[in-house]
Amino acid sequence: MRFIVVDGLDGAGKDTQAKKIMERYEAVGEKVIMRSHPESDNKYGRKAKEALLGKGKKNHLKASVYYALDVIRSIRKYYGKSDTFIVVRYLVGVAYLPFPVAKILYKFFETFLPTSCYMFFLDVEPENSLKRIQGRKEKEMFESMEELRKVREKALKLVKGWHIIDTNRSIKETYEEIEAILDELDRTHK
Repeated sequence: MRFIVVDGLDGAGKDTQAKKIMERYEAVGEKVIMRSHPESDNKYGRKAKEALLGKGKKNHLKASVYYALDVIRSIRKYYGKSDTFIVVRYLVGVAYLPFPVAKILYKFFETFLPTSCYMFFLDVEPENSLKRIQGRKEKEMFESMEELRKVREKALKLVKGWHIIDTNRSIKETYEEIEAILDELDRTHK
């Protein structure tokens, strides 16, 4: 089974690129499952999304806890049930917490949750991220220039060994880089 992670800041193109990856493997007849957190098909995902739309430290903590539970639920329910399993928003969710806590939780989750060589961090400049998400109806608590800068800085410290993809360019150019990496990984990890 191929386990692919697509993570990054809001507006980095995670869902867009994950869908392209899913289409790539479905086109060759593979069974693909994709989970994009927080998911609305379970109480943890719904509560995480609700907290993300709130304000204050209490909602910040609730969003983090429910998000983690949503991710763990997806792994328990879907990991190993397809040829390719794609998870959008995974370990980097801890970057929304203070860095010392984020670093500890990242190591903890990295130890107990699956990882692979197919882990992509889609990196976008906070200015571009903010431009891309401005049209959304609902604004989440972390969608400000200051928060995006802080989260990006922490995330980049956490994702050592991941494929870091610059998404400050077109969807097509971004996917071409991802596809070249997938071609190489698929060749060497059969």
